[in-house]
Amino acid sequence: MDTLQTGDRVRYANGGTTLTGTYIAERDGMAVVKLGSGYNIGASFEKIELIERPARQPAAGASVVVQNPDLPELAIISTGGTIASRADFRTGAVTSQFSANDILRAIPELGDVARYRDRQIANILSENMQPALWRDLARAIYDEIRTGVAGVIVTHGTDTMACSAAAVRFMLRTPVPVVFVGSQRSADRPSSDNAMNALCSAAVAAGNLGEVAVVMHATTNDDRCAVHRATRVRKMHTSRRDAFQSIGMEPLGYVDYPSLSVTLSDEAVRRGAEEPELHDAIEERCALLHFYPGMPPAVLDAFEGYAGLVIAGTGLGHVATDWVPRLQEMIEGGTTVVMTSQCLHGRVCDRVYNTGRDLLRIGVVEGEDMLPETALVKLMWVLGNESDPERVKELIKTDLAGEIQRRSVP
Repeated sequence: MDTLQTGDRVRYANGGTTLTGTYIAERDGMAVVKLGSGYNIGASFEKIELIERPARQPAAGASVVVQNPDLPELAIISTGGTIASRADFRTGAVTSQFSANDILRAIPELGDVARYRDRQIANILSENMQPALWRDLARAIYDEIRTGVAGVIVTHGTDTMACSAAAVRFMLRTPVPVVFVGSQRSADRPSSDNAMNALCSAAVAAGNLGEVAVVMHATTNDDRCAVHRATRVRKMHTSRRDAFQSIGMEPLGYVDYPSLSVTLSDEAVRRGAEEPELHDAIEERCALLHFYPGMPPAVLDAFEGYAGLVIAGTGLGHVATDWVPRLQEMIEGGTTVVMTSQCLHGRVCDRVYNTGRDLLRIGVVEGEDMLPETALVKLMWVLGNESDPERVKELIKTDLAGEIQRRSVP
């Protein structure tokens, strides 16, 4: 058999199992083959058979999506992530390589929804997102809104998309839709959700929403996407297409697919309700700590000198009793400490048990029903914009961007 080349169609036979796929590369003496499902396997070269060697054509010029001047103009701001990824056949890994223009070429149906301008502020997988990039992102969105676009789409990796969306929501007041969208599965996989998510996000961005939202699959089927409030959404599964869920409230709306009909709830802020404002100062010296049974108070020493600390406590918002003296020292030293719950659903209430009352006595701030990561982002933003400690506590407990529900319902 000829030496295999990247891109060759091959057959793998092992006992009674026969699989077909695309040869990627040799690694550690094994052939790496990408199956039709999108997953990679390692196989012995002796069990690989060449089926077809596609002709190597010279690269053609990139096609251009025809823009309809009669449609509303949307801005696509790209940060990378799986929605903008493809298989890297050098390694078999999925890497972030697409620009916003690449997305338009890959999903030409977007041209039926709107016309687009594109802007790229990063090309990273979302685990590499940094607070400094949140500022860059908020500024870029604000600039696009000021130029008069009808809406903004932000392509982002799913792992930290909820944090970025919440950060932008606190930094930005917007009269137009700002829609974060991602993909759980890359475009080279048959089960990819990238095209549907992108089309649904465009429909929302061109519609009547007037706040920052996350738009992703609502079910495992290709039937509709959900519109989630940026400060009440969480990724709840590592790989399911419907991984994103609104916590403590219903989604702001839905987008039917393939009709792209958008239905918004009464809870959703409508287009034009706010004037554009940007307040992008944040305090990065903040942290989120997940308490566990037996966790020693000495762990808190790592956060000495931090401006803020959010704790995801147990139940109603508790930590071990022996944490109280060390937390008191931190608070007296100038650290704002906010208590949230690991339970996600329900509200922190430190007035029920002795430990909770001790936490209130030393100055720990109840985080109401905020999600822990949302509370972290909010604390960073509040401390970046307010220096008075009492005012900081007041703002943390005040609903600023839909992050706190007025009442908890079963």
